[in-house]
Amino acid sequence: MFAARRFSLLCRRSAITAWRNNSQSAAKRLDISGIYPPIATPFTRSEDVDYQRLDDNLKKYANLPFRGLVVQGSNGEYPYLTPEERVEVVKRVKQALPEDKLLVAGSGCESTRDTILMSQRMADAGADCLLVVTPCFYRGRMDSRALINHYAKVSDASSVPVVLYSVPANTGLDLPVDAIMQLSQHPNIVGLKDSGGDITRIALIVQKTRSQGFQVLAGSAGFLMAAYAVGAVGGVCALANVLGQQVCDLAQLCVSGRWNEARELQYRLIEPNTAVTRQYGVPALKQAMEWFGYHGGVCRSPLQPLSKADLEQLRVKFSSNGWL
Repeated sequence: MFAARRFSLLCRRSAITAWRNNSQSAAKRLDISGIYPPIATPFTRSEDVDYQRLDDNLKKYANLPFRGLVVQGSNGEYPYLTPEERVEVVKRVKQALPEDKLLVAGSGCESTRDTILMSQRMADAGADCLLVVTPCFYRGRMDSRALINHYAKVSDASSVPVVLYSVPANTGLDLPVDAIMQLSQHPNIVGLKDSGGDITRIALIVQKTRSQGFQVLAGSAGFLMAAYAVGAVGGVCALANVLGQQVCDLAQLCVSGRWNEARELQYRLIEPNTAVTRQYGVPALKQAMEWFGYHGGVCRSPLQPLSKADLEQLRVKFSSNGWL
């Protein structure tokens, strides 16, 4: 039994070495720096995916200086879509996306097996990179050992690079720093989207992984400037669905070292960002999209529209900061 286990380990090491020799340069050279909106999925009144309105939004996003789009992230309501719908949305986005933009597709599922299968389907549909959220249903058992094993197997099997995704507000689970450090050495894992907002943690991750060429993306516009200050290379920001140019402007100010101007713009984005994320969530994001000329529309049940009181508060968050 020991000999068999040792042989299996040697085979896996050989496979990773071969993968590294064939693909490491391509994976490590994939520059994911910049701003990405995690795009919303428009639905009809009967809650079918509205591909026409999706296309309309994509045409408008093509005119903004995004590095790319994240498709089937948390704001895309991916847990409420069928596997077929998830893949079809990625295909439609790929058809419309300019060639110089990256398509980052969310492929996370609860089991490692399903994540591997979904990742391959997303790659076949045109994804340039995968965003893989932490499995969380059995969060009590999702320790570093389990998560390292999960991500290593997914990344070994993937034909395109992988970005880790830690979003504790939705999963109740922070991807542990020690797991990130180990996974940063994998030749097919190029970075992390961290939505937790703990700047000390983000700084530590950057410090511990920068020798690997590992890239960290802020998971929210609310702490985008702070993340840039400690070494993040960009952000996946829900608010960019609404104020895309302004979020890109903030990123450019940070990259250019114009911190005083960046700080003033960051101040004005904090309240609207909080409103469309942790305060009111996807229904608020979709409502704000309507105000700014995009198709947001209804959410898929059980998500409900905002109450009248919440709608008024959402408007105040934007108008009091000069956006409406």
